[in-house]
Amino acid sequence: METLIDLHLKPELLERLGLPNIAYPISEEHFAQAVADNGQLSFELMLYGLQLKSSEAGHNWQSLESAQNRLMELLGTSDERESTTAAGNTWWLEVGPVDLNDELIAIQRAERVLAAIVPRSDGSLRVAVYQPLDAGSIRSLISLARKPHPEHGVAMRENNWEYALDASAGNGQFYAADAGRPYLSYWQYGLGILDDGGESPEFRPQANSQPRNVGSVVQEIGLFYSLAPDYEPEAETLLNGETMEDNSQLWNSATEQTSVTRERFLGCLLGGAVGDALGGAVEFMSRSQILQRFGEKGLTDYADAYGGKGKITDDTQMTLYTAEGLLRGQMRGLHKGITSYTSTVAHAYIRWLATQGERNQRVSAHMDGWLHQQKDLHHQRAPGMTCLSALRDMEEPKEPAVNDSKGCGGVMRVAPVGLFCWHFMDKTETATVFEMGADIAALTHGHPSGYLTGGVLAVMIFALADGATLLEALEHAKALLGCHRGHEETLRALDEAVRLSTADTSHHEAISRLGEGWVAEEALAISLYCALVAESFEVAIVLAVNHDGDSDSTGAITGNLLGTLLGVNAIPERWLKPLELKLVIEAVAEDLWTCPAWTSLSEDRDLWERYPGY
Repeated sequence: METLIDLHLKPELLERLGLPNIAYPISEEHFAQAVADNGQLSFELMLYGLQLKSSEAGHNWQSLESAQNRLMELLGTSDERESTTAAGNTWWLEVGPVDLNDELIAIQRAERVLAAIVPRSDGSLRVAVYQPLDAGSIRSLISLARKPHPEHGVAMRENNWEYALDASAGNGQFYAADAGRPYLSYWQYGLGILDDGGESPEFRPQANSQPRNVGSVVQEIGLFYSLAPDYEPEAETLLNGETMEDNSQLWNSATEQTSVTRERFLGCLLGGAVGDALGGAVEFMSRSQILQRFGEKGLTDYADAYGGKGKITDDTQMTLYTAEGLLRGQMRGLHKGITSYTSTVAHAYIRWLATQGERNQRVSAHMDGWLHQQKDLHHQRAPGMTCLSALRDMEEPKEPAVNDSKGCGGVMRVAPVGLFCWHFMDKTETATVFEMGADIAALTHGHPSGYLTGGVLAVMIFALADGATLLEALEHAKALLGCHRGHEETLRALDEAVRLSTADTSHHEAISRLGEGWVAEEALAISLYCALVAESFEVAIVLAVNHDGDSDSTGAITGNLLGTLLGVNAIPERWLKPLELKLVIEAVAEDLWTCPAWTSLSEDRDLWERYPGY
């Protein structure tokens, strides 16, 4: 974030220029530049400073608009064309009038519409701007207007409009609105027209607004793009109205054979299942009870649970259904041209709910597909009560749970998000990975610690699959975490795990300080600690399950992390061979690996039957 210095200009100068008598912020760098230029302060630098200042949460941004408008007049940017283009090296959009009575996405601040976005025929964006844009609004526009990759489209979407639709539906928009920042809203039937056909008294009158001169808008956007330090549009993505501006936390991707990364995919899902199955036998036992039953080394091999050894629990069941939801979302995108992964995963969870003998009366989901036909998944393995109640009461797929739970049932199932996104996103796009992981966790857990941990784990899995070290993955995830409201509790837990990993403290004592793992930030912190201190996959998993608390979840998350970092060959064969549903888990991991090569329904009917994309 740039540091701003408030400048108070001479009243006579302001009067001569027709500018209001307010403080004019300027970044430290530009202030030094102005001093070097004998105090010459350009209109461009003054406007850029106002863009930054007005983007601050809680600031009275409307008080700066008259100054912004006057500076645009002084810059002389009039353009009589109906439409024109704003573009950078990696982004492009058309500026011009739009019909506010058609389907659109609005950039809003409180109840005021700043801009309206509609699709062009090719899926690129056209925008009409009605109010001066702050830095956050401009970042949003540039983020949504990327030039699509010829094969992968934009952020797993075919085009920018589909990406913008998904972005407008993300939980980040709620957080941005709460913080007083710009946010995206979707108006399917026109600005101010509600789903039931009624009209919003706040927004409908704005449908008569006239857009600003296109030259002023292009100048405004281009000015920010040219003056923002080290601005890289590829690294920017909409995230709660903010962006991750410091890319120093990026890792160096490892140059590896394809087979190595494939082994990481297998290692992630199998490692998680192994940790889950090992911990499932002692999930509800205290450490003293574990040692009393299994000896001073604790549990080191599978024990009888749920009618046998190596039996998975709800953690692995829901992880598999997370993967199924993502894969069916991929198929839906190929078939219909648009998809919402949070929604397809929500429907997958409704299928899982059915395996537990429960139903949702409001959300219907197709009870088909290859995974749901696996009868060994249709068993109750101590499912989390929050997951059951949240899914049973869900009114709309994609909507976050209305509870205040931060149980670990959200984070323990999101590892497939990181694997899936690895195919379709660059490492500069991990804010989108974070948001997807958080949104999917939030389907059942409404407390920030319950869903932000999902974002952290998804990003860490993504980074580990890409060759990052454990600490590199963590530091990058923490940088993204810090952009979110309510992140403090999770951040403290992660920092404490890192601190204890180098402290002169016994493992038992360190884990006790981190908690028992029943809540999400504790489960993630314990798993991180075990992964950091252990010299092998086996040692880490044994450590992760021999403690008071939620042993299967900490075992599963530790297994996800180290399985991705070390690959499937690091997992002891004696744990893999008897693992329940091993072949199913391997098949899902393989499908996650191969899904970018999938083709349309007409070309691969068998694949459709496996993952129907309704």
